[in-house]
Amino acid sequence: EALGADRPVVRYDQLGGGKSDKITDTAMFNIAHFVRELDSLRSHLGYDKVHLVGHSWGTILGFEYYRAHPEHVASLTLMSPALDIPAWEKNAKRLVKTLSDSAQRAIATREAEKKYDAPDYQAALGEFYGKYVWRHPVQAEMDSLMSTVNEGIYNYLQGPSEFTITGTLKRYDATPFLKDVKVPVLFTVGEFDEADPPTVKRHAAMTPGAKYAVIPGAAHIVEWDAPDTTNAIVRSFLRSVDSAKPKP
Repeated sequence: EALGADRPVVRYDQLGGGKSDKITDTAMFNIAHFVRELDSLRSHLGYDKVHLVGHSWGTILGFEYYRAHPEHVASLTLMSPALDIPAWEKNAKRLVKTLSDSAQRAIATREAEKKYDAPDYQAALGEFYGKYVWRHPVQAEMDSLMSTVNEGIYNYLQGPSEFTITGTLKRYDATPFLKDVKVPVLFTVGEFDEADPPTVKRHAAMTPGAKYAVIPGAAHIVEWDAPDTTNAIVRSFLRSVDSAKPKP
C-alpha cells in the first residue's frame, strides 16, 4: 500500500485465505487454479499490463503467471522467492542446525513420529520463525494473519513446516525457465531470510538483466522487518521500469 502514491496498488486475498471465501476442495489447491484466479482479477479490474509483486509463495504465482500470460506483465518483483523448492528445503534444514539443541531434538523426534502439533515442536517452530521468518513482527498484522490463514492449503502445497516439505510443491523448480524472461525483474531477499541470499543471488544471475537487492536486518517477511528500505527499493525499481518505456 505504501507504493500507492506512485500508482494504483491492488493486493488481494486468494480464494481460501484471508477474508476471501474458505475452500476445502483440493482440486483447487494448485498453481494453475491460482494463476487463473489472478488473470480473472486482472481482467475484471480492466488492466491490460501490470507490475506483479510477489512474496514467497507469491513469487511462484507471479512467475507462473508471467509464463502463462507474458503479454500482461510489465515487470516482476520477486521478493524472498521460492523458485526452487528442493534448494529451499536444503537451505532450511541447514538453518535448523543453528537452533538450540532442545529445538533440534524436538524437531527430530516429532517429525519421526509425525506429531507436528506437539508443544515442543511448535516451540521449535517459533524459534525458527523468530530467526529466519520475522524479526520484528507487526502485532496487528500477525494477529490478522494467524486468524485468517488457511493451514489446509499450506499443508497441502508445502507441508507441516518451512523446513519439512511434503506437499505438492516439493519438487517445484522454476530455475530452467529464468533464462527466458523478457521483462525487467527485481529479486529481493532479507539479510537473515530463510529464502537464502546466496540462492536468490544465483537466481538473479540466471535471469537476463535482473536486479538484486538484500534488505539489511530483515528475515523473510521484509515488509515487517524493514518496511521503509523494502518499499524504497521496490519503488525505485518500478519507477525505473516506467521511465524506460518507449515514448510514443
